[in-house]
Amino acid sequence: MLVDLQKTPEALAGRQFDVCVIGAGAAGVTLARELMRAGHQVCLAESGGMDFEEKTQALYDGANIGHDYYPLEEARLRFFGGTVSIWGGRCAIMDEIDFAKRSWVPHSGWPITRDQVMPYWRQAQDIFEIGPFEWDDAYRLCGIPDQGFDPEKLATDLWRFDEETERFARARTKDLIDAPNLTIVLHANATQIQASANGAEIEHVEVRTLTGQSARLKARHYVLACGAIENVRLMMASDDVIAGGLGNAHDQLGRFFMEHPTGRIGKVETSRPFDLWAAYQKRFMKSGPPLAPVLRLSDAVQEAEGAMNSIVTFKLQRPPEKGVALGNKLYGTIKHSLNPNRTGRTLDHIYRGLRGWFHRAVREKVEAAMANTGMTGLYMIIRGEQAPNPDSRIVLSDKRNALGERQADLDWQLDALDKHTARVFARVFGEELQRMGQGHVTPTEWIDEAGNDWPVDPTVGNHPIAGYHHMGGTRMSNDAKTGVVDAHGKVHGLANLHVAGSSVFPTAGWANPTFTLVALALRLAERLDGELKAG
Repeated sequence: MLVDLQKTPEALAGRQFDVCVIGAGAAGVTLARELMRAGHQVCLAESGGMDFEEKTQALYDGANIGHDYYPLEEARLRFFGGTVSIWGGRCAIMDEIDFAKRSWVPHSGWPITRDQVMPYWRQAQDIFEIGPFEWDDAYRLCGIPDQGFDPEKLATDLWRFDEETERFARARTKDLIDAPNLTIVLHANATQIQASANGAEIEHVEVRTLTGQSARLKARHYVLACGAIENVRLMMASDDVIAGGLGNAHDQLGRFFMEHPTGRIGKVETSRPFDLWAAYQKRFMKSGPPLAPVLRLSDAVQEAEGAMNSIVTFKLQRPPEKGVALGNKLYGTIKHSLNPNRTGRTLDHIYRGLRGWFHRAVREKVEAAMANTGMTGLYMIIRGEQAPNPDSRIVLSDKRNALGERQADLDWQLDALDKHTARVFARVFGEELQRMGQGHVTPTEWIDEAGNDWPVDPTVGNHPIAGYHHMGGTRMSNDAKTGVVDAHGKVHGLANLHVAGSSVFPTAGWANPTFTLVALALRLAERLDGELKAG
């Protein structure tokens, strides 16, 4: 059932649901679908409509008050289907070390293990249609020879690519729209998560439209699935009963915001720049999804060097001091001039399709010719695991949006451990090249400079700052003193409020978060199903 709150607010009068999910992105849609299939009465409330709307998107406005970052209103999308409507499709499972308590990484450790998440990654594999559940031996899976790096120094992981566009948007959710026991509510901006007078549970959620309509959503359980920044903002703003916001008895709400910072960490001086570059590119297989191997620091090196679980990719490019190439600059200008509405997204999908054809047909020949004639050099690009940092946080602003709500500001802070990891990676990779007689690495100057900041370098690629991966803010912990939700995503101290999405991640790992956040949504759905059936 589909309800537009702007048109028929009366359709919600007197309704009582088993579960109310706030936010219809990857986590919210996954959770709602599972609970709907289990036979429960589900409400899925979405702030936006079925397509991009400028006034709704403007509700995401906020200030960056820490390290340089993308404009917050552009860093996520606020309509049915969410930000994954324009993502690159990279799926990866997290490593065992990501879940471990690491003595050299303050605030590390998950209250669950990798093995506990594994069954839900298997289910997510089918959702994303990315082939068989095989993640080990990346070189074999990609059909290329082992590149000869010492596995005790450099480990190899894998990306699988989801090629479906807008997987969680309208075209792929007809089953939800048609389901008699699921009510999708569009243009329903959650403005208050109302706690009971004793602060023990949630009584209802107030939702409003930008055109003045309102409703009260009532359910046995509530799940926030709005993305890391908005989850925190909503919980902080709902502070009329519990000072400081929901789940914030120990000042943990909003802290530990993490990203995957990006930067060029060195030039690879080698006689075979093209061969090394080509080994780690996206590979279009004869059957199944595209794959790509990735290099990361081995667990042993991370422990010995006190480093994070980061990866590197490789880029053939002209000298960085020459700036962004004209073609890339033109693409960036066009992309940022288009709204991500259906037309803009269609044009972007067409561009990605053409780029895919180029990659399959001619890119390697062009790159080889340019590299072998010295027109381009080979550079290491780090995609860093950010160290969990309590000073990196989401806070409420004094400014208010069109609904009169306080906006969220981002105080993104990097740590000395982040830059240290970049230095270690450049050195270890360079040592491996020298051991194999294949060259060396000239580190980029910034990794040895004082301070924790990373440069914003537009020549790195389309994501010159970080990956648009918002993690942390409602971190998972068995103890309310060190986190906001428990091991199942339930907010500490509240019997029926839960959080879905990457805001619950205690650490970031290197892997893109979407695959794991969908797995955790499946895990939460199973938990809620059990609780509801148990009465």
